[in-house]
Amino acid sequence: MEKAILVTVDLEKEKGWAAEDRAAELRDLARSGGASVEGEIICHKDKPTPDLFIGKGKFEELILLSRAKSADIVIFNNDLTPTQLRNLEKGLDGIKVIDRTQLILDIFSQHARSMEGKTQVELAQLEYLLPRLTGIGIQLSGLGAGIGTRGPGEKILEYDRRRIRDRIARLKKELKDLANRRGALRKRRHDAMLTTIAIIGYTNAGKTTLLNRLTDSGKFVADKLFSTLDPVARAYTLPNKLKVLFHDTVGFLYDLPHHLVESFKATLEEVRMADVLVHVLDASNPRVHELDAAVYRVLKELGAENKIIINVLNKVDLVDNANYLKRIKKEFRDAVLMSALKGEGTGILIDEVTKLLSGLVTEVKVEIPNTKMDLVSLIYDSGKVHKREDRPDSVYIEATIPTRLKNNFTL
Repeated sequence: MEKAILVTVDLEKEKGWAAEDRAAELRDLARSGGASVEGEIICHKDKPTPDLFIGKGKFEELILLSRAKSADIVIFNNDLTPTQLRNLEKGLDGIKVIDRTQLILDIFSQHARSMEGKTQVELAQLEYLLPRLTGIGIQLSGLGAGIGTRGPGEKILEYDRRRIRDRIARLKKELKDLANRRGALRKRRHDAMLTTIAIIGYTNAGKTTLLNRLTDSGKFVADKLFSTLDPVARAYTLPNKLKVLFHDTVGFLYDLPHHLVESFKATLEEVRMADVLVHVLDASNPRVHELDAAVYRVLKELGAENKIIINVLNKVDLVDNANYLKRIKKEFRDAVLMSALKGEGTGILIDEVTKLLSGLVTEVKVEIPNTKMDLVSLIYDSGKVHKREDRPDSVYIEATIPTRLKNNFTL
């Protein structure tokens, strides 16, 4: 485990979270990346210096702290230029220096499992590294695997710029092909009138735990930021017999770099195309309102801010103050209070979803000719069959189906 020193610079021009809150999140990110946080520096500046980002006084403090803690890596909470990276590492006698974006990319690289996830991560890493090769090429050549060098970082020096650009072009084409296949799958779901519900929220809010609780999906969960990266979809039948599809999605983050949103557009498209969003918030986090605002900023960038949203205040088992819970329940538009880990409130959430979608199902009694067996399959795929009789020339079915499918059965 690498020993890390963290540096958060609060710039006068930046609006948003307080420096202390941003520093706390950087600690969580660093630990999720596999680092041991040995010290940190928080400072305020009107604007960054072009050579070191921080002032010379703070840089001297950073040198002394890094030596005292025998640090392996210094992580900045701000994006650094190639020149700043080079000067910082030189002044720190070769201690590795990375910025927040590089740390996030490294975490993504560790947690991507699917082909699509790995492709998106590699594309984001290469697009980040390409303009920085001049500043970090020498340093990368001496690095082994570790925070900031996993994924393409380990082999980047094997390529020249032209080959890197060719690789980026190929990755974009692969993602376009994957997006087309995902679009075809989405169309089949739409044709089958399958309602889709995207589970969204800030990273580590408990989205995957909720999916596991609802659908017994068994997806990996850990108390870390971005512990799950690849999206997954699981079917679920509501009490009114309507079949829905729950989508787990990649966690959102405050000030998520724009090019990361672009790289993960194919995955995040599921959010934009969903019929309903279940927004999971960590009720035990004192910054719950700031996390909510960060999620809505990403939703706006995706063009999904006007979707139907059910707010879920998760992890209520970690909150002792009943008055606090009552207050934030009102503040978040009568959100559902629950503990996905313990199963508390799950029934209330399902009732809310069912109520919201109650007008989308209807009862049918139909006799389908044997020449129309595709309609029988459609009922089984999209609805709930209560009774079936196989007759010589037809199939009689009583079922609950999506209302929009009813016209298919006016035989």
